[in-house]
Amino acid sequence: MTGSLHTVFHSTAFVLTRDLVIAALAALWLGLAFRTHRDAKRRIDDGWLVGVATLLGLVPIAGPLLYLLFRPPETLDETHARSVEIRAIEERLGRVEPRCPVCRTMVESGYLVCPVCTTTLKEPCVECASPLDPLWQACPYCATPVGAAVRVDLDTALTAETASLASRKRKPRQGRPTALQ
Repeated sequence: MTGSLHTVFHSTAFVLTRDLVIAALAALWLGLAFRTHRDAKRRIDDGWLVGVATLLGLVPIAGPLLYLLFRPPETLDETHARSVEIRAIEERLGRVEPRCPVCRTMVESGYLVCPVCTTTLKEPCVECASPLDPLWQACPYCATPVGAAVRVDLDTALTAETASLASRKRKPRQGRPTALQ
């Protein structure tokens, strides 16, 4: 019986199968270590911690499983995208100081134009001249619809024009001599 087992363990088919299984297990072990290293680089910003995760991935089977338990839930790209989204939402809600969309200078909410690059930030209301947000449909201060025609009070306009004409008639012109002089 020992002779037949000896022949089975030394047969070419057994040796080839054993070598293939060992090579497959070694490839799986190194593949898991490489996968742990690559995933750690995507999730961890610190090079030292990436190296520790890679060494942990080299421990057969238990290492990659431990890494899966303790790895960060988000990749660095996902963390960056989330922070950009949060910043955009905060700007939209007005929690962050408003900035000019062109030169990024901090501006006050009541500015109509950027004082640095003169970009139009808001349009004035035609009735009360308050600054209007581009999305507004009506002025919240005087209830005038945005884009409404300018209302002119004819009595006031005529009175102002009459006063202007009267003041011109009283003052003599100083530039040219008149025919009566």
